[in-house]
Amino acid sequence: MVAAPRLEIDLDKIYHNAHELVTRLAERGISVTGVTKATLGSAEIASTLVRAGVNALGDSRIENIQAMCLSGKDVLMKDVSMTLIRTPMLSQVEQVVTYADMSFNTEIEVIKKLSVEAEKQGRIHQVLLMVELGDLREGIMPEDLIDTVRQVLSLPNICLKGIGANLACRSGASPDATNMGMLSELADRVEATFDVTLETVSGGNSANIQWALSDAGADTGRINNLRLGEAVLLGCETLHRRPINGLHTDAITLVAEVIESKCKPSLPSGELAQTAFGEAASVVDRGTVRQSILAIGIQDIDPVGLQAPEGIKILDSSSDHLIVESVNDDLFVGQETTFQISYSALLRAMTSPFVSKTFMH
Repeated sequence: MVAAPRLEIDLDKIYHNAHELVTRLAERGISVTGVTKATLGSAEIASTLVRAGVNALGDSRIENIQAMCLSGKDVLMKDVSMTLIRTPMLSQVEQVVTYADMSFNTEIEVIKKLSVEAEKQGRIHQVLLMVELGDLREGIMPEDLIDTVRQVLSLPNICLKGIGANLACRSGASPDATNMGMLSELADRVEATFDVTLETVSGGNSANIQWALSDAGADTGRINNLRLGEAVLLGCETLHRRPINGLHTDAITLVAEVIESKCKPSLPSGELAQTAFGEAASVVDRGTVRQSILAIGIQDIDPVGLQAPEGIKILDSSSDHLIVESVNDDLFVGQETTFQISYSALLRAMTSPFVSKTFMH
């Protein structure tokens, strides 16, 4: 058994989730790009997504894409394209052209540099232009799209693959018929203006699941691609974090080990100042409680994103400690406890070198 703390990753459940979403969305004419950014470019998970039917892999870090390309997994190299889903940094243009088949872009200056590098490498680099539809993260303003497309089409070794949008990340703006309809209209306008065909119109991420799979049968218009990470890995949509019917919500769990278990007062003593992270402690006198400490902390996970087993209440956390209270049974030193995790907790745990990753079938 791998020592705690560890993530236990059930590849069969991830395969099931991915295959279900690929199948259901295909009925609406929508393909799936499997997003690997929360998995630190895990070749095992990426390979599982490919076997489940995703038509591309997307990641926000070129380092993760490079790791997947060099992993030696034949299925990755032969059957799927790699997409950088964050606007490339100018300082990484060479890596982007080398390892990514396509990149999402919003700045013409960056695309010009990609053109120069692609010409140097003798490659064609595909770009997808991201459009701002209200969430106020990345995106070209709709009124500037036609001019941007005109410049992109003039660049050598650059192929305009399509357009896309991102919602419900920074501001929580939800995908709906209005903004998805606007993206479809923009795709039509680009094609009519320049007599080109946009192969991909990428409507968004896991937040689009409710819109795309509504029982009423949403008019998906020109939207023919979604980028899915959390929906596959954790089995939930991301507008309200509700489980998706028929999907596993426990494909990835966190296991941590108890390193202390004692009865202690619930009320600290002495004059109270700031905590280690500059916050004011929130305390209520509940008498003596059974308090336990697990060997994992804010350096490794987002404590707010942990769901404890029944009978255990998460009290607080520091850099290296998770403090819990046993409501029913006492925890003992050396005992392992399993937690369900949110996307934020998964993201931090996957990138922590102190959390082992165990892949299971």
